[in-house]
Amino acid sequence: MSSRTGDTDETGAADAAGGTDETGDPQRDEEAVARFVERFAADMTEAGMQRTASRVFAALLASDDASMTSAELSEQLGISPAAVSGAIRYLVQVSMVGRERDPGSRRDRYRLHNQLWYATFAQRDTVLSRWEHTLRQGVDSLGRDTPAGARVAETVAFFEFLQKELVTLLDRWREHQATLRHDEG
Repeated sequence: MSSRTGDTDETGAADAAGGTDETGDPQRDEEAVARFVERFAADMTEAGMQRTASRVFAALLASDDASMTSAELSEQLGISPAAVSGAIRYLVQVSMVGRERDPGSRRDRYRLHNQLWYATFAQRDTVLSRWEHTLRQGVDSLGRDTPAGARVAETVAFFEFLQKELVTLLDRWREHQATLRHDEG
């Protein structure tokens, strides 16, 4: 493999240095970006996310300003505006994307939330609490000494453990993020 700017490795991924244009702005290999979007979308789909929502999310993630219109998403992904609308509806519902309008425009822009991954996992804390409450009621309903009750009780214990560890992990991330910002600045 050569080390020239814009080369790809054996997986087809472009090297990190995409070069610059005549103004000195970084260039992007749009084919490599499209491959990344489809690869990451496939990973998210395999993990259970809707396919079109995965593709829209990955396209927004790969967008320099993390923001695109329905028309831009439709064109980039080769899907209908209706498909974009359905995907956006899902992504808004799970708090991964927000809607906004440019001043003076009637066209919606869809934007990834700041601190997207932190917020996504922090919201899981609320979901886990709700599940724990319902599962505790299930243990009482099923009877702690029944096989089903014991299985649900173990699930409650797992979610309690997960929730405690998630809070600790998110706190550690904030500390780590602060060191990253300090190192950059």
